[in-house]
Amino acid sequence: MKKIISLLLLVSVIGCGVLAGCGSGGASADESSDSVADPIENIVATASDDKYRNFYEIFVNSFCDSNGDQTGDLQGIISQLDYLNDGDPNSGDDLGIDGIWLTPIMPSKLYHKYDVEDYYDIDPDFGTLEDFDELVEECHNRGIKLIIDLVLNHSSSEHPYYEKAVEEVENNILDGYAEYYEIHETSYFSDDTQVNLLSNGYACEANFSSEMPEWNLNSEKTREEFTKIAEFWLDRGVDGFRLDACKYYDNKGTDGEEFLEWFYTTCQEINPDVYMVGENWTDDSDIKDLYESGIDSQFAFKFSASSGLLVTNLMTQMGAATVSKVMNYDNKMKESNPDAINAMFLSNHDQVRIANTLEPRGLETEKFAAAVYMLFPGNPYIYYGEEIGIKAPNTTNDASYRTQMIFDSDNLPDIWVNGVGDEAEDTTYGGVKQQLEDEDSLLNFYRRIIKIKNQNPEIARGTMTGVEDFGDKQVGAFYTEYEGSKLLIIHNFSNSESKELTITDNMIENAEVRADLITTDSDTHIELVDGKITLPALSSVIIKSAE
Repeated sequence: MKKIISLLLLVSVIGCGVLAGCGSGGASADESSDSVADPIENIVATASDDKYRNFYEIFVNSFCDSNGDQTGDLQGIISQLDYLNDGDPNSGDDLGIDGIWLTPIMPSKLYHKYDVEDYYDIDPDFGTLEDFDELVEECHNRGIKLIIDLVLNHSSSEHPYYEKAVEEVENNILDGYAEYYEIHETSYFSDDTQVNLLSNGYACEANFSSEMPEWNLNSEKTREEFTKIAEFWLDRGVDGFRLDACKYYDNKGTDGEEFLEWFYTTCQEINPDVYMVGENWTDDSDIKDLYESGIDSQFAFKFSASSGLLVTNLMTQMGAATVSKVMNYDNKMKESNPDAINAMFLSNHDQVRIANTLEPRGLETEKFAAAVYMLFPGNPYIYYGEEIGIKAPNTTNDASYRTQMIFDSDNLPDIWVNGVGDEAEDTTYGGVKQQLEDEDSLLNFYRRIIKIKNQNPEIARGTMTGVEDFGDKQVGAFYTEYEGSKLLIIHNFSNSESKELTITDNMIENAEVRADLITTDSDTHIELVDGKITLPALSSVIIKSAE
């Protein structure tokens, strides 16, 4: 499909190279000649040295194929690291990602790899342990923390421990490998529990599928094994884990909070700076309870996807309600864990891509949604390709949400995606190479957001201390404070009207515009004149006391 790229406001292009196998580059536009200076122009960005990061989720199979076998791999990711982060937060030539989450990379027969057969190796489709070690080193050279998906709820039915457990149950041996799994008499399970029927009247819990029998998280044998697994990967330099299906930790007669606290503290003994984020798509009370474990982050599912609060409020232009709901959610979670780091996202590998919902409403809407969720405190998670507007070819199956990354519209990748095929579909706005050449592209807007965050540590690390009521439900404004510094972040959710707002000393003393994100025109900037600003539709501004 031919790309459609707007070049109306293109000022200048720095040459963009193409990396072998995938294609990429690192270009940035020249300075604007607009009469209002860009407020971020002379502010130094600082690389993160703590757990606060801008994360990028990579579905490994679909990202970049380095060897032409139609499968994304670890060497492919290495080849694109300069696109994600070149190691210099002030270069302006990269996306600015400083955290990467890899979906499962361990041996598995299924393409998504969530049924692990061996927790101590790399799936041969993706490479070798040596490739992984190189990836860790290259990430760390650029200041990127690398976390990997760790599936502790279940294993593959072809995991050797499960195969031995099944054999032992046939011989009425229940105190050996059977102790690693949720194996009980069939009468133990409720009627709505999915199980694998074994012999001699026994069954094993398997809520996801028959190919994924569930570990017994109460077993000391299981916990000893999990400790070895954590040591193996943390000793290789992994910075933490994304924990799959935390929702099911206490679905088996296990105290999920106790188990998670045990695993988190066990990992801290190996690496005191380990970072963990959990997948828990239940209601607020369950997420709040699980934060008692001390886990750093849990994904804020209620705000994600086309039906989530962020997008629905964006569609109804409810700015004030959005910031209030996020602040209430944040405060609620910090009652359980004062150090909780919220994990906001728009979509992930299990959800229809957010561009399917937002693109019909225009490029400005896609940009604005990114600004809103990424400027809340915590760690945002960008799903690979979201920054260039990749859409799912259909909305009926998970595989369609995991299609090929597009680095160059003139050189579409030949990667096979299960259930979709190998015909990559271009984005409406072109691939990475094309969007780097467009000053007003979605990709360059994402780059600006992250640069602003690296210039203002209060955004990610701050505490939301209150909202500001401008008497307009379309305006969402909140304060975030960190180490004695306060920002006022304002979003105009109106899709058609500019807002003239008064900034008083009671809000921010000696106020100045610290940064702006104008979705319609990168050459336009906001000026504070006589205590007033004019905020265009679907745009954001950050106000701070002048230094």
